[in-house]
Amino acid sequence: MHIDILTLFPDMFTGVFQSSILQKALENNKFTYNLVNFRDYTEDKHHKVDDYPYGGGAGMVLTPQPIFDAVKAQTAKTNTKPRIILMCPQGETYTQEKAEELAQEDHLLIICGHYEGYDERIREHLVTDEISIGDYVLTGGELGAMVVIDSVARLLPGVLGNKQSATEDSFSTGLLEHPHYTRPANFRGMKVPEVLLSGHHEKIATWRREQSLKRTCERRPDLLKDVPLTDADKQFLNKIINK
Repeated sequence: MHIDILTLFPDMFTGVFQSSILQKALENNKFTYNLVNFRDYTEDKHHKVDDYPYGGGAGMVLTPQPIFDAVKAQTAKTNTKPRIILMCPQGETYTQEKAEELAQEDHLLIICGHYEGYDERIREHLVTDEISIGDYVLTGGELGAMVVIDSVARLLPGVLGNKQSATEDSFSTGLLEHPHYTRPANFRGMKVPEVLLSGHHEKIATWRREQSLKRTCERRPDLLKDVPLTDADKQFLNKIINK
């Protein structure tokens, strides 16, 4: 996968790409990236990329020319047709399902906005996806882009050491993930559930499934409506609800 990031503040990404899993993934050539300051593409003699909105109003709006030309230049380099993602509070709420979808692509191009918003022609004629990471407003799209890149990159083949890690994450199954424990088995009187020490794989799998159901029911019951439930799942949930 190759990822182009259009931003007015490329330095914001330095630490993200030089740390942890993303750094290792880049070192192992699991994906490549390119930071593009779209101010470099403006035709304005003062290097402006924004202007006042027609009709009046507060704030400044990003003009279409620099972004259209920056996108054209990146796609010409790779000769591909990327998914062009606009980071925007008006976009669809980002989910694990969306991350899994984007992880199947060969080329992503992410546009990070600033100021009051984008010229509407960018939305209508350039982008393929609009994404929001939550119902709040940030000063720019850079932090949201980092979230998207991290969540997608970890799903690429060979990025995580254990292939099962991504498939067992919260939301990957539609449920929140079950609790985890490690050594010691008894920490200051707080003990690991006996079933996890039993070595009985079927009982452990049942316990983990039930704990995922319980945690989801208690913390995110809205998720359950989209999860295929077995008869055993339904019986377990009924016990929790009717306690």
